[in-house]
Amino acid sequence: MANHLIQRDALNPLGRFDPFSDMEDMMRDFLLPALRARDVGNGRMRIDIAETEQAYLVQADIPGVNKEDIKVSIDGNRVSISAELKNERVTRDGGGKVVRSEREYGQQYRSFVLQHEVDEAGAQARYENGVLLLDLPKKEGTGGRQLAIQ
Repeated sequence: MANHLIQRDALNPLGRFDPFSDMEDMMRDFLLPALRARDVGNGRMRIDIAETEQAYLVQADIPGVNKEDIKVSIDGNRVSISAELKNERVTRDGGGKVVRSEREYGQQYRSFVLQHEVDEAGAQARYENGVLLLDLPKKEGTGGRQLAIQ
């Protein structure tokens, strides 16, 4: 953020009126924390993809989901991951009265395209500690070929 000096004529009422003077403060104080909170929560599945000569290794953070509620589909070089979120957190005081209840329900979905086709028969998936681990071997013969110019 740059600091700007703005000259205003204190005697001229229109010179003092600047409806956008506090816009930057409003964006910083009101809108940006809400946008950050949206990305930090469970609403977005985060993935890492590593590649070896034989396979792609995918790690997807999907905390708070049962492995039965996760679906992975492979179509050539397109991989799609979907998960049904059913998360409840209830806080009770000593007398059993609910003082806070945070419930999250919904669908998370990610799809991405890899450079090489995936061998569906050899693909493996595991779910450990909120992380989906995919081992996606590359299909043989999908590296393409180079044509000789005559």
